[in-house]
Amino acid sequence: MVPLVRLSVAVLLAVSASSALAQAPEMPAVPVVEVIETAIGPQVYRAHAIAMHGEPKFGPDFTHFDYVNPDAPKGGVLRLSASGTFDSFHPYIPKGRSGPTGSVETLLTQSADEPFTMYGLIAETIEWPEDRSWVTFTLRPEARWHDGRPITVEDVIWTLETLKTKGAPIYRFYYGDVERAEKLGERRVKFSFTSNENRELPLIVGQMPVLPKHYWETRDFESTTLEPPLGSGPYRVREFEAARYIVLERVEDYWGEDLPVNRGQDNFDTIRYDYYLDPTVIRQAVKAGKVDIFSENSAKEWTQSYEGRALDEGFLKKEQFLDKSSGRLQAFFMNTRRPPFDNRKLRQALAYAFDFEWTNRTLYYDSYLHGESFFAPTELASSGLPQGEELEVLERYRDRLPPEVFTETYKPPATDGSGWPRDNLREAFRLLDDAGWEVRDLKMVNKETGEPLRFEFMIQQQSLERVLLPFQRNLARLGIDMRIRFVDTSQYINRLREFDFDMIVFGIGQALSPGNEQRAYWGSAAADQPGSRNISGIKDPVIDELIELVITAQTRESLVARTRALDRVLLWGHYVIPNLVSPYDRLVHWDRFGMPEKVPLNGPSTTYWWLDPAKSAAVDNWRARTQDVPSAQDDSGSDSLFRFALLGILLIVAAMAFRRAMRRPAS
Repeated sequence: MVPLVRLSVAVLLAVSASSALAQAPEMPAVPVVEVIETAIGPQVYRAHAIAMHGEPKFGPDFTHFDYVNPDAPKGGVLRLSASGTFDSFHPYIPKGRSGPTGSVETLLTQSADEPFTMYGLIAETIEWPEDRSWVTFTLRPEARWHDGRPITVEDVIWTLETLKTKGAPIYRFYYGDVERAEKLGERRVKFSFTSNENRELPLIVGQMPVLPKHYWETRDFESTTLEPPLGSGPYRVREFEAARYIVLERVEDYWGEDLPVNRGQDNFDTIRYDYYLDPTVIRQAVKAGKVDIFSENSAKEWTQSYEGRALDEGFLKKEQFLDKSSGRLQAFFMNTRRPPFDNRKLRQALAYAFDFEWTNRTLYYDSYLHGESFFAPTELASSGLPQGEELEVLERYRDRLPPEVFTETYKPPATDGSGWPRDNLREAFRLLDDAGWEVRDLKMVNKETGEPLRFEFMIQQQSLERVLLPFQRNLARLGIDMRIRFVDTSQYINRLREFDFDMIVFGIGQALSPGNEQRAYWGSAAADQPGSRNISGIKDPVIDELIELVITAQTRESLVARTRALDRVLLWGHYVIPNLVSPYDRLVHWDRFGMPEKVPLNGPSTTYWWLDPAKSAAVDNWRARTQDVPSAQDDSGSDSLFRFALLGILLIVAAMAFRRAMRRPAS
């Protein structure tokens, strides 16, 4: 399951027990380690945590996660970058582009070192039956909003109803199986589900961001806003300037600071996000010392852009972290809602015009793998031919699936990397002919209508042109007119929400425990829902049923098999042209920070880092010796480079005025 809400560098996104059970007396503390869940009735359990499959890694007496430093010092400033702009502080609706808002807490919080296990945050305890047809949470009495008011059961119930009716489309799919929520007591809230087959629902509900009812009741929930909303988490907005920067401050009296799930985390007093319209400028800001940490996603820039004394002397660091915790395929997504992409053979043919091997060697320094799965590089990725439970699942749909699903191993078209994929283009011609297209006067046209084959590739990053131009050239060799359309961020977001595009570059992250979010990614119900993440507009009853099988998997082994079946059917549907997969997280950062020795399953996160005063002072001293720049801990926004530039402009203006004065005739 992909977490929806938790402050980090994201965004980004589901009642009725017997009265005897509802009035059950409070039970003593759960015993240590040997018993994770305590039975409180016939097949009913109460615990501090709940795992999707198996048992939680951390017992009820744990004091902190083992991938944090519980004694990490608090203080200092963390300066980060953000791309594009922001025009809202409301991330829960499909309108606007929201910036970091501080945080609102969830009932449960996810462990970063397990596939999918949730621990109590706002919720003190969790209760559920064996079949997981409902879940009850007991709220912590100390849980508070930033205005000092307690987080209540009414807040929880109001949040569910509001997100389902007024929130972004993804919430309707997440919580669609929640039949109702009801108050059982002052601090007890129960959710009942429409089915007892979805083991994920108790965890899904636990991920729900709990919003303050009393705050939103006097505001329009469906409108964007630049008023930082009331929160309950460790940070809140201190100051901002629209489209330029946001400064978050750590909440000194944050109610959850000493909880085991939070100990050793959220260590910076201030987090500043500066917005940049171009990643090239961000890289310059990193090297100039104005951004502390940057996640580099360009192999070319990783290889070429970070050189010099700072790197040589160890003050600026480049670190790669192997990450197999999530699927991360980047691909060309085709919009099947409109012709000609509603033809599977045509979609397959277009993939033969993309030369990954040449692109990877020439542009990316052989840094990437060719994507062969939506779930690579995890164990959930399909490979070889289907077997075992995966084959059993697919056999149910044999007459409705392409025969290749059972007879061929999916591999995206490969080339010799020369840049002239002659054999691939020959195969593309054959597939296009099968799809009803032919060449007339050097143009690919529909055999019946004579309409030429042309489409638009929409991008918002100019740097993508170097990847698309060779693709465009190969398509032209097929007689296909592909035009690259560069649009600004706002237009891109609006067109994407309305599915007003032919083809785009996109990536969908996948967690180690896929579930309800798959409906939003591939489900028929989401295909025509504006703002949904079913980018390609897939409408396939077989895929819908496979998604439900993934959601209802009862064991980890079954989940893996069913996810592989879903992956295989998606791949053979040719909804995307696979590009690249990177198994690494690449970070460029100034050596100011301490970080735990253990990197959790989900990879590194600044949530667990802290400012090391000695290291930070060493960086400041080095920079003072080598470059006349302000201290990195000055988050006031002052910029010596800006001051020098302004001085230069003033000198130029003064010089021009002096020249004009010298040319003026004497009176």
